Amino acid sequence: MKRLFIAALVAASVLPAARADEGMWMLTDLKQQNEAAMRELGLLIPVDSIYNPDGIALKDAVVHFGRGCTGEVISAEGLVLTNHHCGYGAIQQHSSVDHDYLTDGFWAMKRSEELPCEGLTVTFIDRILDVTSFVEEQLRKDSDPQGTNYLSPKYLRTVAERFALAEGIDLGPGETMELKAFYGGNKYYVFLKKTYSDIRMVGAPPSSIGKFGADTDNWMWPRHTGDFSLFRIYADADGNPAPYSASNVPLRVKRHLRISLRGYREGDFAFVMGFPGRNWRYMTSDEVEERMQTTNFMRHHVRGARQQVLMEQMLKDDAVRIHYASKYASSANYWKNAIGMNEGLLRLHVLDTKRAQQEALLERGRQLGDTSYQAAFDRIHSIVEKRRPALYHQQAIQEALVTALDFMRIPNTAALVTALKSKDKEAIREATDSLRRAADKYFASVPFPEVERLVGKEMLRTYAKYIPADQRIGIFQVIDKRFKGDTDKFIDACFEYSIFGSRENFDKFIRKPKLYRLTGDWMIVFKYSITDGLLQTAIAMMDANRDYNAAHKTWVKGMTDMRRANGQAIYPDANSTLRLTYGKVASYEPADGAVYDYQTTLDGVMQKEDPENWEFVVPDRLKQLWRAKDYGRYALPDGRMPVCFIVDTDNTGGNSGSPVFNAQGELIGTAFDRNYEGLTGDIAFRPSSQRAACVDIRYTLFIIEKYAGASHLIDELDIVE
Repeated sequence: MKRLFIAALVAASVLPAARADEGMWMLTDLKQQNEAAMRELGLLIPVDSIYNPDGIALKDAVVHFGRGCTGEVISAEGLVLTNHHCGYGAIQQHSSVDHDYLTDGFWAMKRSEELPCEGLTVTFIDRILDVTSFVEEQLRKDSDPQGTNYLSPKYLRTVAERFALAEGIDLGPGETMELKAFYGGNKYYVFLKKTYSDIRMVGAPPSSIGKFGADTDNWMWPRHTGDFSLFRIYADADGNPAPYSASNVPLRVKRHLRISLRGYREGDFAFVMGFPGRNWRYMTSDEVEERMQTTNFMRHHVRGARQQVLMEQMLKDDAVRIHYASKYASSANYWKNAIGMNEGLLRLHVLDTKRAQQEALLERGRQLGDTSYQAAFDRIHSIVEKRRPALYHQQAIQEALVTALDFMRIPNTAALVTALKSKDKEAIREATDSLRRAADKYFASVPFPEVERLVGKEMLRTYAKYIPADQRIGIFQVIDKRFKGDTDKFIDACFEYSIFGSRENFDKFIRKPKLYRLTGDWMIVFKYSITDGLLQTAIAMMDANRDYNAAHKTWVKGMTDMRRANGQAIYPDANSTLRLTYGKVASYEPADGAVYDYQTTLDGVMQKEDPENWEFVVPDRLKQLWRAKDYGRYALPDGRMPVCFIVDTDNTGGNSGSPVFNAQGELIGTAFDRNYEGLTGDIAFRPSSQRAACVDIRYTLFIIEKYAGASHLIDELDIVE
């Protein structure tokens, strides 16, 4: 009876977690693991045309955009399509009160008007190599074969260099080689990359289109946002990556995507390629509960408090709005994610599902006479129990005092302290000059100290609300003693008396620097206290986490072995490497009696319009086009203008900007979000409720051509009608 019960657990809890449309699949595994299932769902092209290790394929038109998004090359001259929110930082970089591209949008009507984006990169993945056997051989030779080098980025870089030498791999301009661990260190791949750094902004709709619905609609369905932007890759005359230069030319790419205007219907096959950031499908129930009570809890409550302060100030002043726009959007994104994930984990009883899955594995171990799974599970349970208080405190410090406080990015004064102590005039002069240069950058980065002061007060109050007095970082002893526990007065003192409190304070100090001014400076003391708090929590977790990686590696191997034994395909957790997911265009039922259709139209934009709410303002030009039904060739057969659609593919952060393909491998949209009901997907995928929200490519082209009048961009695209 016990064996029958365990078999039922496996069938009920393990098998649904690996349906054909679940999985962030490695491209190298598609031929062996996924081709049959993809064809059964509707794929009409060979898998070799998606990924071909020996030739050019669709993979070669999918790029890592910046450091956290995906993009796709849509023209032979290096035009890249991604999300508006992925290009948001670059749009903000070029915006000012006089040229407010966030509000008004931007369109380069000729190549000379395309704007260079400092710090922005686009990366191609040239080759993916399974090097598991090579790495394992190197690990056997390691001086500490039982240690944790199998996950150490530094050690893996060394192994990658050895592999390149052994294989005769020479890296050219802009080329790098990255070796990453998968399945908790049970498998390894090398990625050969080529990165371009001369990236120029080509086009972006106004935020009233590209960010329509803003925070209210974020992570929700139905959506009505034109979340896209356009950039171009530039290279030297030989097509090699090069720093920005006026002599650089648009990159002649080896592959770009064809665009389909044929649309889609309910149930049509679709697949997505991109660079999903992180998920945790192999977590135990203890780890899921820990995530809910630490990271998600702090993101919810701390970010919410900060955002309220920022939004009040942003709505009062356009300059403040432009400066904080990207920071606010980034914060708000995972604030709402944390709220929705916790709600979903409870609503879907994910902890119960996880417990059933882990019990199935533990019983399998008992039947096989293998005690390693039980030992790994017990070790993880003990680790989580021991580290939770430190992790909770660390997340409070990180969210309230590190991420939230821009003014805590003050320059390091250690060199000047050392020089002043030595009384060496030349050393003092050099340290003073260096600090002056760093201060110039710092003050440029915090142009609104009064906003920083308000945020600082709110964050100290919020931190103190969640951390008991006897556990708080050391600066609270100073606040209690010198300011009678009044955190607001302490923040005021920081801005009034610190050398970094104002430009005037700094200039006065730097003309005649004194050691006592640095050692007793409130902002400097505050920063050191934060750093010490992070160090103490890290030490506490380091001690608690001892042997975690080894236990996790064993646990993941057990889970994957069990899935293979049940005839299931397997995939590793996301780690910002190129993956493919597939499924179909599908509506869903979020609750009893409610059905959400798979597509939205421009009619819905007009229904949501609210001129009194900045999140739902509709541009006059867009309303004119809607009234005239001037949609050109981009309209649906019934005359409506498509805006967004959903697919039931597996996705997470980092998939933003990912191309969505039809069964023929043609571009039909750009993924930009998930639905609220699917926010548990980072931990547990639910195909019945998880959806990826995508901008319909026809809406993107309509905005470019009809709204912006940038027909020259349409002319360079490969469009199939």
